[in-house]
Amino acid sequence: MSQAVEALSAQATMLPPEERMEVVERILDSLVPPDVLLDALWAKEAEDRLAAYRRGEIKAVTLSEVIAKYQVNAKPA
Repeated sequence: MSQAVEALSAQATMLPPEERMEVVERILDSLVPPDVLLDALWAKEAEDRLAAYRRGEIKAVTLSEVIAKYQVNAKPA
């Protein structure tokens, strides 16, 4: 690892978690720019799902239920 990478990494670890996440997001965005259309589609999907939940059309599922479902149905490689 170069000295620049070492120095930046050391500085980044001293930031609060929220700011570290911002740095990570900016680095990832520099590698693969965000797809504005895809982001808009996912935002609409999230809004539609929340609205359906609030109307009582769908129910929430706990994280532990989701994990249990996929652990039971997981097939060994």
